[in-house]
Amino acid sequence: MRLVDVGRPAPEQSMTHNATAGELFRPPRGKGRRVVVTGQVGVDKKPFLEKVVAAAEKNGNSVKLYTVGDMMYAEAPDVRPGRILDLPLARLNSLRRAAFKDILADIDNHAAAIINTHAAFRWKHGLFPAFDHDQMAALDADLYVTLVDNVDAVHERLIRDHDVPHTLKDIMVWREEEILATEILADSIRGHGRFYIVARGIEDSTVQSLYRLIFKPETKRVYPSFPMTHVMDMPETLAEIDAFREAIAEHFITFDPGDLDEKRLLYDAGEATKEGAEQIEVEVNGRRIPFSVAEVTGVARDIDAQIYARDFKLIDQSDMIVSLVPELPGGKPGLSSGVERELQHAYETTKEVYVVWKPSTEPSPFITETATRVFKTTREALEYFQQQGYIGGIQESLFDTSRAPRERGRFG
Repeated sequence: MRLVDVGRPAPEQSMTHNATAGELFRPPRGKGRRVVVTGQVGVDKKPFLEKVVAAAEKNGNSVKLYTVGDMMYAEAPDVRPGRILDLPLARLNSLRRAAFKDILADIDNHAAAIINTHAAFRWKHGLFPAFDHDQMAALDADLYVTLVDNVDAVHERLIRDHDVPHTLKDIMVWREEEILATEILADSIRGHGRFYIVARGIEDSTVQSLYRLIFKPETKRVYPSFPMTHVMDMPETLAEIDAFREAIAEHFITFDPGDLDEKRLLYDAGEATKEGAEQIEVEVNGRRIPFSVAEVTGVARDIDAQIYARDFKLIDQSDMIVSLVPELPGGKPGLSSGVERELQHAYETTKEVYVVWKPSTEPSPFITETATRVFKTTREALEYFQQQGYIGGIQESLFDTSRAPRERGRFG
């Protein structure tokens, strides 16, 4: 089964689906589902993807996970762990080609396969591709995903597991390069609509969404929109937002902007600056990690710019946006400028636009005239989606707002 954008004919139904020349003349391949997952060094994709495999198998789907890095080390037993990128490029390329040759020889034996690899490396040799186009064309994956994570989480893994000199700026540049290289690869092999950005989320909370994206592509893809920074000192509102996010994530493939919360670093650095401190400590991946206040503030513009660009890309890869506008103290609508811009972008890109409007005051025409539908509660929205056939049953436990709000995943 192939993932097809809403409103686009399936490739099997038409030869006018923007097929590339390589696609037209490529030999037929096996019918198994094939997914390429990339991500920068330090994202630690393998344990996350093993959870995706476990979720698939729990639901009766057999899937093979190929980790290209492990296969390259198996081809080179003389290379010490963690040092493979110190090899000459010629040998590195040879090892990668050998690994992909083995994958191509074996992959038709499996109903589904995930290839865990990289699209690009910026390392001691400079910036170079981590794939060969001819082998990727032969693989002919159905889906290309770049897995991303917070800059602080990637930093923690790099200092723990890798001998990689780096700065926070380096991490952010490497992430953008990996996203761009993967998107170009996907577009060149399969055309528009086969590339997605997926965040690991807090404690790998996005495993189910990636599982659905791969194995249940008919599931609606949703961008949940909600206020972030200016409500962070309102625990009741935060609990309401958390319940909304969990309800959406339980029923859909979600691309939640809060799954990357690098703005938290800027907030902590700002508070430290007020106190005259030069260093902050952040709990990440179960460890307390120190960060230079000067280095964090030095990437503030990069963090904000990437949030702006990435959130719009997440909307672009969704079928619909569902926005929660809570009622703030005094009856004021919790409608931030960010939420307004997201709604407008979704409308302008012809997405389905749904708004859960909680304030007692009526929404403005800027909401009602651009929204596909406006609801009073999250439950009402889910009941409508159920009537439309978008979801099945509704879980009552998802409407519990009595729990304490999350500590992470709410800064954007």
